[in-house]
Amino acid sequence: MRRLTRRHRARGAALLAAAALLLAACADDPETPAGQVTVSGEPGAAPTLTYETPLVVDEARVEVVWEGNGPVVEEGGPILLDFYAESGADGSVINETFSSEPRPYLLSAESLGMDIYRALVGQRVGSRILHVVPPDATSGATTVAVYDLLPTRASGEEVPPREGLPTVTLGDDGHPTVAVPESEPPADLVVQPLIRGAGPQVAAGQVITVQYLGVTWADGTEFDSTWGPGKLPASFPIGVGSVIQGWDAGLVEQTVGSQVLLVVPPGMAYGGTQNELADQTLVFVVDILSASGEPASVGER
Repeated sequence: MRRLTRRHRARGAALLAAAALLLAACADDPETPAGQVTVSGEPGAAPTLTYETPLVVDEARVEVVWEGNGPVVEEGGPILLDFYAESGADGSVINETFSSEPRPYLLSAESLGMDIYRALVGQRVGSRILHVVPPDATSGATTVAVYDLLPTRASGEEVPPREGLPTVTLGDDGHPTVAVPESEPPADLVVQPLIRGAGPQVAAGQVITVQYLGVTWADGTEFDSTWGPGKLPASFPIGVGSVIQGWDAGLVEQTVGSQVLLVVPPGMAYGGTQNELADQTLVFVVDILSASGEPASVGER
């Protein structure tokens, strides 16, 4: 969020592309059977891949390790991935996200590369996908990768909001629209869960991945959003002063999967700064998609 954080959040598609390219030596055992890969591990944790090395395959293989119950991912729309990739030559790790935070991409061949795009198109959110790719002109060995398709919108129990707050309407894809009441804004921070997710609580010091929409209370003008064509979820450290105070105070201890309405007075947003929104009360709708990393100690906050 260009106005919410001082940290640059662009990471680029190079991280995922690296998962599809191997620099290991070409395997020399032509009799290694194709497709003999076993995937184990629990949801939310890095998988364990079991196979004989060197692994040699002649054609790509896609297997649904488990199928999610979420919507089918849409062509050109945002997806959120945890991934883990190894070299089939020796089982060494090429790249993974489970020790950091998931990565957002557009579901397109341009964004993901053709091989990964073909493996993921038509899959359901919540699925774990095994993808085994033979060597090509730029890689010297088989790639063995696992992709977890994570939600890109809040999901859980709906919470009736209190009266007098902005009204939030959701589109079919989860895109929120906010109608601000014709009344004076509250003087204090308002934190109103609209959907309560079933995931773990967010802790200070973690990195949260979110979808969000921000509008002004004064006239409902949208000033920032991750929703819309070509846009992606964003990741921010929370509870450690990297975002505005209203986010730190309002999102810590919420649960992953939740959608939270925040009404942030100027003193907890941009009051006292040169920002063009310095005197504005701001309204945010935030979908918390994941929380990664270890909480900060008291001295680090």
